[in-house]
Formats: sequence, C-alpha cells, structure tokens
Amino acid sequence: QLQSKILILTICAAGIGGTFQYGYNISVINAPTSYIQTFMNETWLERTGVPLESSVVLLLWSFTVSAYPLGGLTGAVVAGPMAIMLGRKMSLLLNNVFVIAAAVLSGFSRMAKSFEMIMLSRFFTGVNAGVSMNIQPMYLAESAPKKLRGAVAMTSASFTALGLVLGQVVGLRELLGGEESWPFLLASNVVPALIQLTALPWFPESPRYLLIDRGDEESCISALQKLRGNSDLSAELEEMLAEQAAVKGQRAKNPWELFQSPALRWQVLSIVVLSSAMQLCGNDSMYFYAAYVFQEAGIPQDKIPYVVIGTGSCELITSVTCNMIIDYAGRRPLLLGGYILMAGWAIVFMVALSQQSRISWMPYLSMACIFAYILSFGIGPAGVTGVLPTEVFDQKSRPAAYMICGSLIWFNLFLVGTAFPFIVKSLSHFCYIPFLVVCICTALYVGFFLPETKGKSFLEISEEFKKQNFKAQTRAGFYKGPEEIRSTML
Repeated sequence: QLQSKILILTICAAGIGGTFQYGYNISVINAPTSYIQTFMNETWLERTGVPLESSVVLLLWSFTVSAYPLGGLTGAVVAGPMAIMLGRKMSLLLNNVFVIAAAVLSGFSRMAKSFEMIMLSRFFTGVNAGVSMNIQPMYLAESAPKKLRGAVAMTSASFTALGLVLGQVVGLRELLGGEESWPFLLASNVVPALIQLTALPWFPESPRYLLIDRGDEESCISALQKLRGNSDLSAELEEMLAEQAAVKGQRAKNPWELFQSPALRWQVLSIVVLSSAMQLCGNDSMYFYAAYVFQEAGIPQDKIPYVVIGTGSCELITSVTCNMIIDYAGRRPLLLGGYILMAGWAIVFMVALSQQSRISWMPYLSMACIFAYILSFGIGPAGVTGVLPTEVFDQKSRPAAYMICGSLIWFNLFLVGTAFPFIVKSLSHFCYIPFLVVCICTALYVGFFLPETKGKSFLEISEEFKKQNFKAQTRAGFYKGPEEIRSTML
C-alpha cells in the first residue's frame, strides 16, 4: 500500500523539523546549564575585569531560558498569516531558516566570546517551535482521511515527546553534554532542520488548503491522489466542496474576530480552556522536581540524568499509545481521564512530599507519582489539545484559532516557568494545589461542555457547536442571525 506509506512519510517529514524541534530544544538546554553560566561569568570577567555576582549570573540565565517561550509566542502569532499566505507546507519549510540561524549563533558563541548570541539563538529556536506547533497539526489533520484524522494530527505530540527524549540522551556527558562540547549540543538542532528541508518538498500540500483557500481544484485532486491512491475520492471531495461552499465569499478571519463572533463562542472558549490547562496543569513542573525527588530517593547524583530520561520516555510511550487509540476511544474520554488522573496523583504527590523526611519509603512514592503524572498527561491532554483547533473550526477560522491556542500555550509556559519557583517558596510541599485546581476545573469543563468530534466531518462538528452556540435563542424561538444563513448558503 504505497499510499499509506506516503501519508506516513509525510507525517515523518513534517514532524522531524516540526514539533520534534520543540521537545528537543526544551530538554537540550538542561544539560549545559552550569557550563553556560560559567561561560557568562568568564566572558564578563574578560570584558570588564570584574566577575559577575551569582545573582546576576542567575538573572542572565533566566533571560536566556525565557527567550525561548518569548520566541514561541512570536512564532505562534506569525504562524497564522504564514499558513494563509504561504500555505501549510511552504510555511513549515521556511520555518527552518530560524533554526539554522539559531544553530549558527549558538555554535559560534564560544568562539565569538558572546553569551548574547546564545540568548538570541534561544529566541530564534522559540520562533521555530511556535510556528511548527501551530502549522504542523493543521497541515497533518487537513491531509488525513476522516477516520484517521485524530491519530495523524496526534503524531505532533509523539514527535514532541521523541524530541524531549532525544534531547535528554544527546545531552548526556558521554555524548554532547560535556564541558567542551556544549556549543555543538546547542547547534545540533540544525540536523532535523536539514532532514526536513530535503524530505518535505517531495510531499503534497494540504488538499483542503489548495481547494478552499486557493480555489485550485486540480492541485487538490492531485494531492489527494498522492495521499489516498486509487481509493474512491468522490465522497471526500464532495465534503470539501460543501465546506468550500459554506465559507464562500469569506476571507480568513483574524483572532479578535473569533472572540466577537457569537457563532464561535463555545469553540473559542473550549480552545482557551484546554490550551491554557495544557501548560497550567503542572506537567512541565514535574520535570523541575524530578532531579530533587530522585536524589531524595537515594539515587546517586551522577546516575540521575539516566533516570530523568525515563520520565521523557514515559511521555513518549503514552503519546504513541494514545495515537493508536484516539480514533477508537474518542477525544473526550482521553482528556477527561487524563485530567482526573492528574488531579488524583497531584494529591498523592503533595502528601508524599510532606511526609518525605518522616517515612522512609515516601521518596519512592513521590518518584512513582512523577512517572504516573507524566503518563496521565501523555494519555490525553498532551496530544488531544493540539488536534481540537483543527476539528472545531472551519478552514477560514483555523489559522486564527491556532494563533490564539499557540499564544496561550507559550504565554502560560512563560508564566509557569517564572512563577513556579515562587510558588514552591511560599507553599513548599503543597506547591501542587494551584495545578490541582486547574486539573479539576478542566475535567469539569470537558465533562459538561465539550462535544465529541471523533469520526465526524468538519461540517458535522460545526453543526453540533452551532446547536450549543444558539441554544438560548432556539429555546426562545429567536431569529438565528446571518451567521447561520451564510454557512448554509450554496
């Protein structure tokens, strides 16, 4: 079956230079932390003759770390216009320019004796991740057949997790994590970029984009034939033409227009809640705690990096598993199960942390909690969140929806990164209370308000949301307004 091969290869070509980079660049910065801080101090000493105080080194380091989410936010904002003007595939290809620039900057930073180059390179890496996290799930979900749409778009999360694990592995002292090799470690992200630049041009653009945005039916059919082979395309083409007719005469929407439109109220609320919860649920903070908990459990200091790789592998295993079951189980059960389990583990984790010094086996329980929490996050929230904006918005609103989604994810990543050390300081063992509240509230929202999108066409999904958006009016028998009419006009 050549065609399923082409779909699989398209997924790999998009993923390796896409969300893989996001995971890889998040974890790759952890290994050389102390070396880069020393480099900052030495550079300053050479320039001015005065060493930096440790608090200033810490401040410079936090600037370097926060340049990444700041770049991500920028990338999320430019991704929408890029996807509309250049198309999905071209945007992903052009996006590699940022990574190549970043690799050059960080690779030569030590030779140039400039730590500012590292900060700038982290910003560019962030821009790359921000663009790919928005455009890759959009490109893949639009290229996939309806029955596989969830699994195909969900691969974005698997590539993120794969990037995380490989970043942890490459960052080991035996590979590139040593004191001499850290510039190469930071520049190693150029490899996936080059792989994508050579592979992705051979695969087709998103058929939906070609037909609905470009109005190019011929290219759309040829892209579909490449992706689906000789199978009957008439039903799928008919569905796309119906969607094209539904959005006829509309231009691509801006993010603020989505907030203003009463016909999109629940869709916007759903992605705001879910993309905020994805970062505010405390999963990334578990990685922050991992090293401390493993140390308390008596694992020798030099062995901890190997155990931390286990936490990344946990996320990888669950996101691959979730890939296989998302189109059978549905989106809602996975999200609901994930957040309920995380809420449960957060409670156990806080109890274990508070009793750690009193009861000898508590560190092992905290350790189990870390793995269980990351597994629960991987089951649903990690992947399903990225699939939803594609499914609940039409072609003209989708890029704007991803801009909102991406901006929230990056802003909240920045927020948690900045606030978490202070939360730990003030709440100590009970630092997971805010995350617990987020998990419970999100589970309630999914349980009561989010409709299932499994196996439905994009038009069927928007009809379902329309019922929710206009529930109040239909009860009172009000006129539904022009939104309804415009979307059924042929």
